[in-house]
Amino acid sequence: MCVIKYDGSKFVGYQIQPKGRTVQLEIERALKKICKTEVETQAAGRTDSGVHALGQVFHFDSLVDMEPRRYKMAFNSILPRDIYVVESKEVDRNLHARFHAMSKEYHYRLSTNEYDPLLCDYVYFHRHKLDVNKMQEAADYFLGTHDFSSFTNNVANIDKKRTIYQSKIVIHSEGEYTFKFIGSGFMKYMVRIIIGTLLSVGAHKIKPEEIPMILAAKDRKFAGPTAKSVGLYLHSVQYDVK
Repeated sequence: MCVIKYDGSKFVGYQIQPKGRTVQLEIERALKKICKTEVETQAAGRTDSGVHALGQVFHFDSLVDMEPRRYKMAFNSILPRDIYVVESKEVDRNLHARFHAMSKEYHYRLSTNEYDPLLCDYVYFHRHKLDVNKMQEAADYFLGTHDFSSFTNNVANIDKKRTIYQSKIVIHSEGEYTFKFIGSGFMKYMVRIIIGTLLSVGAHKIKPEEIPMILAAKDRKFAGPTAKSVGLYLHSVQYDVK
C-alpha cells in the first residue's frame, strides 16, 4: 500500500480517463517500469479535476521481490514532479484501499483577501466577506448520519447515507480559512456542494437553520452551488490497521 500526495492542478482527475492526464495513469506507467509488466492499482477514492491530495492511498499486488519500503524510492525516481510517494508498506493482502477505508478527511482552503496568482491553483479566492459565525453554525448541522442526496450529483440508485464526524471552519488569520470535514465517505462533489452551501450561508442567502430542511428534501436543487475544485484537498484516509 502506498500513500501519495499530488498537485491536482495539471490533472483531469485521479482515475484513468479516455482523454487527459490522470494521476492513476502516471502511477501505473511508473509501476510498469518497476515490475516490467502491467499492474492494476486500486485507490481509496477518485479526486476530480483540479483537486489535490496530501494523503491519497492506493494498493496493488507486488510482482517483484522488493522490500515494500523500497517501492517509495523506486516510484519517486520515475514519477513526474507533481506526484510523490510519501510511504510504501506491506499490508494484509485482503485489505482494499477503497472498501476498507474507515474514514476520509478533506480540507478546503479559502481566502477573502486580495487575489494572488501564485496561489490561485491551491486556494479558492472568494471576492466577498463572509459571515463565518453563521457558516460554522450551519456546518454543525452536517454532523452525524444523514442522507446526503441534496449534496451530490451522483444520481445512481445507491444508499446516500453518510456519517460526518467533524465539520468545522478553522480561521488562520483575517480572511484565511480552512474548512475541515471527516466522514465515513463522500460522494461525487459532496464536499464541494457542502462548501458552496456554506458560502451561501456566509453571504446570508441561506440561513443556518435551513440546512436540516435541505438535507430532508433529498434533492440537489435545494442546496447551494458547487464550489470550485482549486481549494480542495484529500487530506488523509484512515484504516483500522495495526
